[in-house]
Amino acid sequence: MSVPKLFTATGVGLAALLALTGCGSAQAQPEETAQPAATTVTVEDNNGTHEIVTPPTSVVATDNRTFQTLDDWGIELSAGAVSLMPESVSYKTNDSIIDLGSHREPDLESVVAVQPDLIINGQRFAQHHEALASLVPDATILELDPRDGEPFDAELKRQVTVLGEVFGKQTEAQKLVDDFDAAVERARAAYNGTDPVMAVITSGGEIGYVAPTTGRTLGPIFDILGLQPSLEIDNASEDHQGDDISVEAIAKSNPAWILVMDRDAVFAAEDPSYQQAATILEDTEALAPVTAVSKGQIIYMPTETYLNEGIQTYTKFLNDFAEALENSKALENDAQ
Repeated sequence: MSVPKLFTATGVGLAALLALTGCGSAQAQPEETAQPAATTVTVEDNNGTHEIVTPPTSVVATDNRTFQTLDDWGIELSAGAVSLMPESVSYKTNDSIIDLGSHREPDLESVVAVQPDLIINGQRFAQHHEALASLVPDATILELDPRDGEPFDAELKRQVTVLGEVFGKQTEAQKLVDDFDAAVERARAAYNGTDPVMAVITSGGEIGYVAPTTGRTLGPIFDILGLQPSLEIDNASEDHQGDDISVEAIAKSNPAWILVMDRDAVFAAEDPSYQQAATILEDTEALAPVTAVSKGQIIYMPTETYLNEGIQTYTKFLNDFAEALENSKALENDAQ
């Protein structure tokens, strides 16, 4: 009967040992590590300097030039101008994002519900800055629209560079800048410096003239690439449909290249009366003798440009233009 007694004693001792070991282990556990302080980044926008906690916890975006960049970087939005987003941006079909609607009749009050710490505002929504600031006074409102008097290409690069700092996407931002710079240099190298160029916007079946430098969307391309305009008119505007111009005036100026933004292309599915820019320009009898038309030297901006005027859109367009210029030069060399 001694074996059972020994077993019992040993069991008690073992239990005690385990209990002590457990206590020792509990005492050896380190205290819970304190959470590190929030990281902040200081950036400058059109309105001054901001210190932003990064990454932001609730982001609202209303600036069309930023949608593709934010989407490509996987930035989650709490609310945004979804109605103004092109189909190529995944936010467009994300039901979790509160749609603030159009800039004409925005639902700004909905911003309050998502308690944003960062609002990326601009372009069509720039007019609502003060209203947003009053609704969510604790939020940082970042505005990076291209500034008047500053080189447009530098402003496009500034926008993505600042966003890269805010979201810790510096490498991705630099890639966008490098791709854009490469496209610019490619187009500059391919342009002969003398061919006359015209830029136009088509909308509602009409052709609108885009002035070099100041005209909507395509105007800055003249400065960026050093293009020679085939025609310059007085009192040109920045109108989103361009300025009135007759086909006779276009024909008389005889551009060797025509650059085009089809304003209505992005809305084609919703508008049964839509007329494609190619049809308007290439099937107009009065324009048939124009060098750009007869040689097929008409370069169209990407379909969604009117809702996506960010750096990626310009990079694609510049590469398309460069390729056409290179092909034209190759044909000329072959003919000599």
